[in-house]
Amino acid sequence: MKRERSQSVPSVSQSLRSTRFSSIRNRLAAGACLSITALLLSSSASSVCAQEKIRISSARIWPSEEYTRLTLESASAIRYTLTTVKDPDRVVVDLEDVSLTPELKRLADRIDPADPHIHAVRFGHFKPDILRLVLDLKTEVEPQAFVIQPVGTYGHRLVLDIYPAIPPDPLMAFLNNKDKAGYMLRDEPHNGTHVSSRTEIETVRSNEAARKNRPEMIRLITVAIDPGHGGEDPGAISRRGTREKNITLAIARKLKEKIDREPNMRAALTRDGDYYISLSQRLVKARQLNADLFVSVHADAFNKPHARGSSVFALSERGATSAAAGWLARKENEADLVGGVNLDIPDPFLKRTLLDLSQTATINDSLKLGKAVLSKIGNINHLHKAEVEQAGFAVLKSPDIPSILVETAFISNPDEERKLRDHGYQDKLASAILAGIKHYFADNPPLSRSRMVSLD
Repeated sequence: MKRERSQSVPSVSQSLRSTRFSSIRNRLAAGACLSITALLLSSSASSVCAQEKIRISSARIWPSEEYTRLTLESASAIRYTLTTVKDPDRVVVDLEDVSLTPELKRLADRIDPADPHIHAVRFGHFKPDILRLVLDLKTEVEPQAFVIQPVGTYGHRLVLDIYPAIPPDPLMAFLNNKDKAGYMLRDEPHNGTHVSSRTEIETVRSNEAARKNRPEMIRLITVAIDPGHGGEDPGAISRRGTREKNITLAIARKLKEKIDREPNMRAALTRDGDYYISLSQRLVKARQLNADLFVSVHADAFNKPHARGSSVFALSERGATSAAAGWLARKENEADLVGGVNLDIPDPFLKRTLLDLSQTATINDSLKLGKAVLSKIGNINHLHKAEVEQAGFAVLKSPDIPSILVETAFISNPDEERKLRDHGYQDKLASAILAGIKHYFADNPPLSRSRMVSLD
C-alpha cells in the first residue's frame, strides 16, 4: 500500500518542474494568440485602407479644336493638385488616395491622334498615397480643373479642361471657312480700310482705283446655330437610347449647309463636335461673330410618350407664358450642371438680373423670328403649341441678338424619335427653319452692321 501511494503522489521537484513547463506553455500560447490577432488586425486594417482608396468608375475624354475635356468619375470626391511643367510642355495632376484601376489605364488608348492639344497620357505612383496623371502636350495650354457634385446619373466628377494658350478666334475661323471662298465679313467701312478691331485683319486695300473695280458690296446675314447639349451632357435620351445631343448636331449641320448656299447668308456653329459648351459661352461666340440671329436647336422630352409636336421659344421679361414653358426652361438651364461648368469663371450673361431696354427690343424681334420659323415648321410636323412661347432660357439672354430655341420634336415620343433619326426628315426640318429665317428677313431687313466684299 505504501508503495502504491508513493507511485501515485509526485515529488516536490516534479511538481515544480511541471508547474514551470505549464507556465511556459501558457505564455507561448498567449504569445501565439497575440501574434495571430495582430496579423489578423493588420490584415483587416490593410483591407480597410485598400477599401478607402478611391476607384475611378469612368474616365472620359472629349477633344475639340476649342479645348479638350478629361473627366474622372468616382463614388466619392477626388482631392487633387494641378501644376504645369515646361520643356517639354506637360500638365501634371496629383490624385490623392486614388487607385490605378483598369479604367484609368485604358484612358491612354483613348487619346485621339487628331487631338490638337494632348499627345499622350501617363500614370505613375509619385508617392504611396499619390497617383500622378501626366498629360504630354502638343502645344502650350492654359489648364483648368474643378470638381462637380453628383447630378443626374453622374457621381462625383473631377473635370480637367485643356485650353490652348492662344484660343482660336471664332471670327478668324469664320473668315477662313472655304464654303464661300473669296468673301469675308468686315465691319462697316471706316476711312475705307477698317476691319474688325478684334482681329485687325487688314484685307481691304486702300487703293481707290482697285476698290472701284470690285463688285458692289452686298449685306451678309450671319446666323449662329447652336446645337443643344454635347459632351458630358447628352440631353434627353429616348427609350431606344437616342441622344438629343446627336440629333441636334445633325440638324444644325444640315441647317448650316443650307444657309451657306444662300448668296447673302452665312452660318457658324457654336459647337461642331461632341463636346460641351457652356450656355454663356454660346452667347459669347455668337456676339464675337457679330451674328444677326441666334438659333438654338433641341429635341424635347417628356415623362409620358404621347407628348408630341414642335415648338419655338423666345426669352421672357416677366416669366413663363405657360407651366410647360417654365418647366422646359428650368430643365434646359440645368445643362451647365450636367455638362460641367467652372463656377470660378465670371459669367457676364447668366448672372444678369435686369433686362435693359435694348434687350426688350431684341425680344420683340425674337418673337417675330420665332413666329416665322414656327409657321414653316408647321408645314412638316404637328405643332405642340400654335404660338411662340416664352420663358427664362439662359441660352437666349443675348441683349442684342434676336434669339430663339427650336424644339424640333419630342425625342421621347417613339413616332417622332423615328422621324428625328431619319436623315430625310432632318433635312426637311433644316429647310423649314431656313425658310422661316428668310421670311423673317423679308419683313425685317438687317441693319447695316456687316458686309460681304469680294477679294482679289
